[in-house]
Amino acid sequence: MVTWVTTVLCVPQWQGSASEQAPRLMTGAHRAAALIPADAVVTVPVLETGGEKAAGIRAFDVLVENQRLIREALAGIDGPVITVGGECSVDIAPIAAARERYGDALTVLYIDAHPDVYSVDTLPSGAFHAMVVRALLGDGPPGLTPAEPLTPRQIIIGGERANIPVEHEYLARRGLRRHGVDDLERVLDGLTGPVYVHVDLDVLEPADFGATCYPEPDGVRAERLFDLVSRVDGVVGAAVTECAPAGGLTEGEADVIRRLGAALAR
Repeated sequence: MVTWVTTVLCVPQWQGSASEQAPRLMTGAHRAAALIPADAVVTVPVLETGGEKAAGIRAFDVLVENQRLIREALAGIDGPVITVGGECSVDIAPIAAARERYGDALTVLYIDAHPDVYSVDTLPSGAFHAMVVRALLGDGPPGLTPAEPLTPRQIIIGGERANIPVEHEYLARRGLRRHGVDDLERVLDGLTGPVYVHVDLDVLEPADFGATCYPEPDGVRAERLFDLVSRVDGVVGAAVTECAPAGGLTEGEADVIRRLGAALAR
């Protein structure tokens, strides 16, 4: 009998963010990874320096190399992986790996205050962490877009409340399913495994978790998120991203990550 182990993949990447506080994501990734229950922790030796803007993407060269390093780390891991960032684009390679394994049966539950469907034409900063879902659908820049993109029916957005018209236009045009804070539990309607769960911590109400670069008011309360995640069947992979503490995490923030990690790793 094969006994699978759960691995936390720590990816302290910050370059995909345009926030002045983005370098905090490096420390945040390490601290969050240490709080999530797992059998092993693997830290990807991503580049820590800034990079050059190219193809409309800030730090394009660094992000391409970091994706290669993430893929290399994933190739040496058997069993479930919880990726801990860093900003949201650390999830591109793990989701691509899950797509390769599970094919069209895979669903990505993308729990985030922002839908991350900007393009280089609609986001002058070139912050790639705001383009992740678009890239997963095959609409991203070469070098950062998976070879096997997902279809719109394979992605469900949950907890989004940024309400940016250009992003909502894209969601509607591509036919992505989206639920906000008020109807968040509807993401579970008809949801069956295999499921990859992406959690950007800015989906939470800032009073429950404030250590993010882009907090949004009126978010999901922590207990509600724990309950929702614990009800997702068939989880085959997950991510916790955008932890950016100014110093240490508060005990309340650390507890949020512990409990969220436990729900994802169950």
